[in-house]
Amino acid sequence: MNFIVSSSQLTSHLQAISRVINSKNTITVLECFLFEFEGNTLKLTASDNDNTLNTSFEVTECSEDFRFAISSKILLDSLKEISEQPVRFEIDKETLEITIYYQNGKYSMVGVNADEYPSAPAMGENSVRLSMPADVLASGISASLFAAADDEIRPVMCGIYFDLAPESVTMVASDGHKLSRCRDFSVKGAEKSAFILPKKPANLLKNLLAKESGNETMIEFDDRFAVFSLENYKLVCRLIEGRYPNYNSVIPQNNPRKITADRMAMLGALRRVALFSSQVSLVKLHIQDGNMVISAQNNDFSTFAEESLVCSYDGAPMNIGFSASFLIDILNNIPGAEVVIELADPSRAGVMFPAEQQENQELLMLLMPMMLTD
Repeated sequence: MNFIVSSSQLTSHLQAISRVINSKNTITVLECFLFEFEGNTLKLTASDNDNTLNTSFEVTECSEDFRFAISSKILLDSLKEISEQPVRFEIDKETLEITIYYQNGKYSMVGVNADEYPSAPAMGENSVRLSMPADVLASGISASLFAAADDEIRPVMCGIYFDLAPESVTMVASDGHKLSRCRDFSVKGAEKSAFILPKKPANLLKNLLAKESGNETMIEFDDRFAVFSLENYKLVCRLIEGRYPNYNSVIPQNNPRKITADRMAMLGALRRVALFSSQVSLVKLHIQDGNMVISAQNNDFSTFAEESLVCSYDGAPMNIGFSASFLIDILNNIPGAEVVIELADPSRAGVMFPAEQQENQELLMLLMPMMLTD
C-alpha cells in the first residue's frame, strides 16, 4: 500500500503525540507510532499503556485500509531533516518494509505488526460527560499543575483534582506545602462528581490546549479512565484512584491582615534576595505601614540581603517566613498586575490571589509558612 503526505504536517502531528512515549518501555511496541488508514484518513496513535493520544488528518493517494506500527525515534528524527515537501510512503504488507521517498532520496525501515499494539480502554456504563471551553481547561490546568506533589507515598496528591458541581467546576492541586484552587463558574457539572488527573496527561493537555483557543473540549470519565476529545486530538488516560483530601478545610478564613502589592516587583525582589538564602530557601517578610521588607541570610556563608517595596497595608507590624521557591512559583502562576496576600499570624497559611479576578473565575493560592528563628 502507499500514500502521500506533507512532511511538515506529518512531523507536526507526530511531535505532538510523541510526548506520550516513555524513554524506556517494558513493552517494545510502545516505542512505536501506530498508523491506521480508513479511506484517505490517517490516524496516528502513541501510548505508554496508561495514556493514549491520537490524532487524524487527510492524506492523498491512499490505496487501501491498513494498519502498521513504526519506530517513533527513527521516523521522527528522519522526518525532521526534510524540508516541507510531499513525501511518499510505500509499505509492503507482507514484510512490513517501509520506504519513504522524498525529493532527493529515500529512507527504508521495517515496521511492526499493528496487532501487537495495545488498544485504548473503553468507558464504563457509569461514565460522566461534560463540555468545557479549551481556554478554561487550559487556564485551570496551568494555574494548578505546578502545585501538584511528586511524592509517591500519597499518590492522590500527585495530580489535579477536578471537582464538578452543578454551579461550577473546580481544579485543585496541592503538595501539602502549597495549594492552588481554580474555580470556574462558566462551566457547570450535571451532577456532583470528581476525578484526579495525573501530572503527565495534565502536561500533555496543557501543550495541546494552547492550540485549541475558542474550541470546546469534551470530557468523559468513569472510575478509572478519562477521555479528553479536542478538535484535532484525543487523549485517553488512566486516573489516580483514591479519595482526595477536603481541600477547603485547610484554607483559613477571615484573615485580618491584608496586603496588596505589585506582583512583578515582589517577584523580582524575591528572586534577587533568595540568592542569599540558605539551602532551606527561607525568606522573611516584614510588613509594616505600607512597606514590605523581604530579607534572607545564610549563616554558613555569612551572606545577607534585603529589599523593600511599597505595598498597601495598615495593620499591625508582622514577620512571617516562607519558602522562596514556593512563593516565587505562586507569584508566577497568579495573573494580573497586583497580588493580594491575606495573613492571620506567622504560624498559619498565607492566602494569595489576584487583585482582579478573571471573568467567571475565582483563583486562590495557599502557602504554608516556615518557622523564623529570630
